[in-house]
Amino acid sequence: MLMVKKLTAYLFICLFLVHPLRAGDDFCGIRNMSFVSGEEINYNLYYSVIGLYLNAGSAKFTVAQEKINETPSYHATCIGTSNARYDWIFKVRDRYETYIDTLNLQPIKFIRHIEEGTYKKQENIVFNQKLNTASGAEGVYKIPNCVQDVVSSIYYLRNIDFNKYKVEDRIPFNLFLDNQVYNVYIKYLGKERVKTQYGTFNAIKFKPLLLKGTIFEGGEKMTIWVTDDLNHIPVRIESSIVVGSVKADMMSFKNLRYPLSSMVKAK
Repeated sequence: MLMVKKLTAYLFICLFLVHPLRAGDDFCGIRNMSFVSGEEINYNLYYSVIGLYLNAGSAKFTVAQEKINETPSYHATCIGTSNARYDWIFKVRDRYETYIDTLNLQPIKFIRHIEEGTYKKQENIVFNQKLNTASGAEGVYKIPNCVQDVVSSIYYLRNIDFNKYKVEDRIPFNLFLDNQVYNVYIKYLGKERVKTQYGTFNAIKFKPLLLKGTIFEGGEKMTIWVTDDLNHIPVRIESSIVVGSVKADMMSFKNLRYPLSSMVKAK
């Protein structure tokens, strides 16, 4: 079940060169207006190779407000697991965490614990916003201003005011992953109604630039729909992969900051 591993990872990435602009220039001071401590969102992950989607796993995103090194932060945790019935094929138990500065939504510390089949990895990265460094067990790396990790980027993107953009506009940001800085972007595709396993929503649609891997082909292969309300929670994610396609649907939520006014009807 390698697709579970990759989809779980890209759910975290996942989630502007219209007027030539360096990534992060307009967003260093972005403030949180979309989520609160206590929020929990759950997803089902599906895989299809002949048009029939199978439930391959699940992912849970939670937020708690805490202090780290005396700095107020949002502690965001993302847990991805394969469906227990498929564990004998490929077992996934992944846990990603980030501590995000409440003042500017920039990461302070990133933690990754991966158990995927026989592969295991533990990673701790500490970000220093003043020195522009990211430090881990393998070294200290220079980073640009306003860099994001794979978890903090999701909460960062949820706070973008999409009303400022036109269809096909690109919105850039810097992502630190595996000891490297990537210049990535999302392409805004406008607004539309989307039907999911949970219900029907008025949604904002965009495509993130994917990093090429063994399952994902790279480029603009993934499409994400977030609620067209002040919460901006992802409700549907779809992507083609080397063999077949994958999909994630929001299935439950708790303690959203605002009413889910974008929902047209429940399924």
